[in-house]
This record gives sequence, structure tokens and C-alpha cells, in this order.
Amino acid sequence: MSYKIIIDSCGELLDQWKEDQRFESVALTLNVGGENIIDDDTFNQSIFLKKVAECSECPKSACPSPERYMRAFDCDADHIYAVTLSAELSGSYNSAVLGKNLLLEEKPGRKIHVFNSKSASVGQTLIGMKIQECEEAGYPFEKVIETVDAYIEEQHTFFVLDNLETLRKNGRLSKVKALVASALKIKPVMGSTDEGAICQLDQARGINKALVKMAQQIVEKTQNSGAKVLAISHCNCKERAQLLQKALQERMPMKDVVILDTAGVSSMYANDGGVIVAV
Repeated sequence: MSYKIIIDSCGELLDQWKEDQRFESVALTLNVGGENIIDDDTFNQSIFLKKVAECSECPKSACPSPERYMRAFDCDADHIYAVTLSAELSGSYNSAVLGKNLLLEEKPGRKIHVFNSKSASVGQTLIGMKIQECEEAGYPFEKVIETVDAYIEEQHTFFVLDNLETLRKNGRLSKVKALVASALKIKPVMGSTDEGAICQLDQARGINKALVKMAQQIVEKTQNSGAKVLAISHCNCKERAQLLQKALQERMPMKDVVILDTAGVSSMYANDGGVIVAV
């Protein structure tokens, strides 16, 4: 059976996927100071981060339209899947479901499923990898959905922020708290809830100590790590991601580790120097 995997642009694509017609990225739109930036292969991270730093307003994102998802679903593949940013963080999931329903009205009987990742960034990447693994193993459509749903329920996402300006601008952190945190070099360790929302797990003074605390959280929450792939995405800090990889490999066995640059939406969430981990 042929298949297609569609991932909204909050999820980073593996290099080999970018040349593979079975994979497609559906772009969100970012807005910084009234300027719209499409999160596709034209996205320039360094220019984007500069615009965000210079703008007093919080950057925002707009999800792909149902019609855009409908076009992505309208293909010759036997099995079609979409993986979206957590429904707790974006309307991308609902838009994809509506796009699916619109296509099924015109072409009933197509096998299309939309996964709410309950995650973001490389969490979506790992889900895409799991779908591909199931398809390559010859699983029936329903078995792929069942297996991937179970995988999503077990997955955890973590991130450390080096720059708190986005949290301050969007009101999640008051100006006073942001100033105090910056002065004391306090860095929050964040994670995903079971529902796919964001919560603070810990904090530390200094980015290196925060990364150590995040590593501790990852080790504590990851069961059967030797059978799992761990993914790290970083926003303009590859060496930091590599140091984290080394620290985690010293603490627990892993099937494999993938390191990727954050795309546009992930760069907006993580901001300059941020690191995201999913496992």
C-alpha cells in the first residue's frame, strides 16, 4: 500500500523526507509586527529572530486553512496521515480535520487520519517516523492508527528557554518576573502535559544547570529508553544540543538520537538559544 505523511510546519522534517514525495510540510504563517512570514523552505531563522528581538509585540502564528489541508490530502496514496501541532496550542488540528471532511465529501471512502500530536517540533517528527515505521512494516491502516495513538500517549516533550522575551510579550510571564529572572539568570525547564498543554517542570540559575535538570526529567520520565528514538531540536545553538545529547547518552541507553534545527514555529516558541527534546 502507498502512503503519505503530512506534518504541519511546527514539526521539523528529516533531510531525507524533504526529497520524498510521500512527505509534505503544510506551512503555518508567522506574524511579527504586522509582517507575515510563511513557515516554508524560504524561512530564514536568523532574520526571523532579529525581527522578533526588535519587535515589542509578541510574534503570533496562524494555522493552515482547511482548504490547504484538503489539497494535501487530495493525492493518490492509499493511506494518508496528518500530524499536527498540539490542539491545546494551535487550531492546526481542527483545521486538518475539517480539511479531511471536506475531501471526504467529494471523495468518500478515502483512508485519511489526523493525529493530534499533543506535542510540537521534534515530537511531531518522531510521530512521523513512527507512522513510516508502521507503514514500512506493512501494518493495515487501522493498526497504524492504533499503534501511533499508543505511541503518542507514551511520548514526552521537554524544552529549556534561554530567552524569556516571548513569554514576557505573550503575557505568560510578567515584566517584573521576566526582569528578575533575567537578572538572576533563571531558566525555566518546561514540558508537555498529558493533554498537550505546556507546563513548567523546574528551573535553574544558568542555562547549563537548566539543561542538567531537563536531562534528569527526561531520564526519570522515559521508560524502556533503549527501544526508543530521542529527538532534539535547537534554535541557533547546535553545540548546546550536542552537549545535551552526550549527557543523555551517558545516563540512559537509546535506540538512536536525531538532532535538527528548529523550523519557524518552533523557533518562535523556543526563541534564540532554546532546546526542545522529545522521546
